[in-house]
Amino acid sequence: MYLEIYGFIAQNKELLRFFYSAIIAIICFIIVVKTDRLFRISFHQGIRYFRNAFLFYGIAFIFRYLVAKPIYFISMIYIFEFFIIMAGFFLLYSLLWKRFETKPSTSSLLNSKIFIFYILAIIIASLDLIWGRYTFMFISQIILFGFASLISYKNYINNKKHKFRRSYLIVMILSFAAWTLNFIFANLLKGRLRFLTNVYALNVIVFLTFLYGVIKLTKRSK
Repeated sequence: MYLEIYGFIAQNKELLRFFYSAIIAIICFIIVVKTDRLFRISFHQGIRYFRNAFLFYGIAFIFRYLVAKPIYFISMIYIFEFFIIMAGFFLLYSLLWKRFETKPSTSSLLNSKIFIFYILAIIIASLDLIWGRYTFMFISQIILFGFASLISYKNYINNKKHKFRRSYLIVMILSFAAWTLNFIFANLLKGRLRFLTNVYALNVIVFLTFLYGVIKLTKRSK
């Protein structure tokens, strides 16, 4: 049975990638809708940046797998990487915004703090485009989510009763693990199919965990 499933996946890798991307994109846009409602109720700036992260994740996966055509495939990869990197920056900034903003910014997408992230994302994506690999993206995201995991752990220790902080810590650790495994998959295992399916599964679990935390938070706010 396992060999039959493995054989089917081996023959339909593009179909697997399509459904994988579609599932993550749908999860992301559900999170965007729910967190946007939360922001309109609470006006919490961290929620606004958190929402932006999943807006960018959703756009990234649409461009990478659902829109890309062979003629402009390289440009699609560049756009995918830019949005993925920016999404990671938004997640990190959702934890740090209080340290850099004395008052809420007029825009959460276009302000001086976020502009720095745009420049960094362009630089990282450009380096990978020149390099011809995802190396700089992987390294930047591993560092970013390692840092985010430490911040989330500190926040959780300060308030263990806050269930969303616990979920946030778990998902940050899972994200760190997912990026590390993606790096190993791309650079050491050279895209072996069995490992690919495990990485895809872990990535879906990460996004579902985010969705679960958002749904729980939405119920509490009603």
